Amino acid sequence: MDRFRRTEQLLGTNSFQSLQSKRVTVVGLGAVGGYVLEGLARAGLQHLRIVDFDTIQTSNINRQIIALDSTVGRSKAEVLRERLYDINPHCTVEALPLFASEETLDEILQPTPDLLIDAIDSLNPKIQLLHGAYVRKIPTISSMGAALRTDPTLIRSGDVFDTSNCPLARHIRKRLRRREVGRGISCVYSTEKVTFDYTPPTEDTTVGETPFSDRGRARNTLGSLPTITGIFGLTIANLAIFQLIKDSKPM
Repeated sequence: MDRFRRTEQLLGTNSFQSLQSKRVTVVGLGAVGGYVLEGLARAGLQHLRIVDFDTIQTSNINRQIIALDSTVGRSKAEVLRERLYDINPHCTVEALPLFASEETLDEILQPTPDLLIDAIDSLNPKIQLLHGAYVRKIPTISSMGAALRTDPTLIRSGDVFDTSNCPLARHIRKRLRRREVGRGISCVYSTEKVTFDYTPPTEDTTVGETPFSDRGRARNTLGSLPTITGIFGLTIANLAIFQLIKDSKPM
């Protein structure tokens, strides 16, 4: 296919065909998740499941690739599905307008994807998703905190238990340990120091980047740039591509 010729030239035919055969689930379609899918779709992935219960708001326009004046008020999952088909009409995109929780994990994670990408910006759903993937032995790449950061040179990748200077990752590690989750969850994070304290006043408070609630709970609104959140998303997409083809045989 001419639109993906350069990807195939770089990766090789066998790796590219392997990439096209893989199934990826992306949960959270906001500032980071939108760019993850932009990278994956333009690389030629053909089997995608995208999950987000939310709708596009005017406040999303500063950083979310699908947020336009013309899309405000619409379902993020539906708008992104349309965009992915516009990039590649031959791909298969399953859009699930679901809230990630213990009750919906089976629907989100079955059948088992080759890779799960977590781009949720709420603490409790994020923990539930990561735990659910861990016990199901699903390879996962998770986004840590991209808000408040300004220096793209400090963006890193690694195991979530090896992160530093990321308050969100610190809370995630603590909660994962309570659930007896060990090493093996890859993530993208920033080592840039931030002063915001992610400690929620209650177990149900979220730490997202949008001013809208999940299930009616108020969020803490954090400043963020389209550059940093976009780089987070594209970094995750790049990691995903090479993880998905790591076992493919050379030409």
